[in-house]
Amino acid sequence: MDDGTARAGERRAEGQRVDERAEGLRERKKRQTRQYISDVATGLFLERGFDEVTIAEIADAADVSVNTVYNYFPDKADLFFDRHDEVVQRLSGIVRGRRPGESAVGAVVRTLRDELVMVSPSLGLIPGYAGFMRICHSSPALMAKIWRMQNLAQDDLARTLERETGADQDDLMPELVAGQIAWLQNTVMRSIGRAMAGDGEPNEVSRVVLVKLDVMEALLSDEILNYATKDTE
Repeated sequence: MDDGTARAGERRAEGQRVDERAEGLRERKKRQTRQYISDVATGLFLERGFDEVTIAEIADAADVSVNTVYNYFPDKADLFFDRHDEVVQRLSGIVRGRRPGESAVGAVVRTLRDELVMVSPSLGLIPGYAGFMRICHSSPALMAKIWRMQNLAQDDLARTLERETGADQDDLMPELVAGQIAWLQNTVMRSIGRAMAGDGEPNEVSRVVLVKLDVMEALLSDEILNYATKDTE
């Protein structure tokens, strides 16, 4: 290889690195813009209520076009629930990451219990969550969105359990176990939401819901509790 060819190769490699850096900057800018629009919208929702705020008003307050808002958030409710995908995939992620010797239910119960003990903000155990839940309860559109996310999460979990266990297509257990696991999480989240909307104190709400989680776990059969136990090898 002569010097000219080597230099050309180096220029191409450098150009590729520049493109990769530029792509990273573009993606970061998109994430920042998306988060900013969501933050602006949330502030307006908290101030005036979800149903009273229009997309045009959000765009004006964020200093972007209406089309830009829709590019990032196809549905108005997505502005309020800007972590939609994370919420839908949460249970599947917990099950896939379960420990050796741990079942699907065991992993979810352990995770929920740990988060309750830590009074984790991820469960809504923070003072500001009261306003968030009041807005949800006052809007049929947001309540419908919550219901849809819960169903999507349960369906996603059923598919994960099918893959994790190698279940046949006509096996009912993945769907049924997914329903029981979704019941656990949805009951925990609904209990926290209602208590916090009623001006509950995070530490006390955590203690009450921990007791409820223990009772729910005790209601499950051994077949459910031991389903999809991960090999210890």
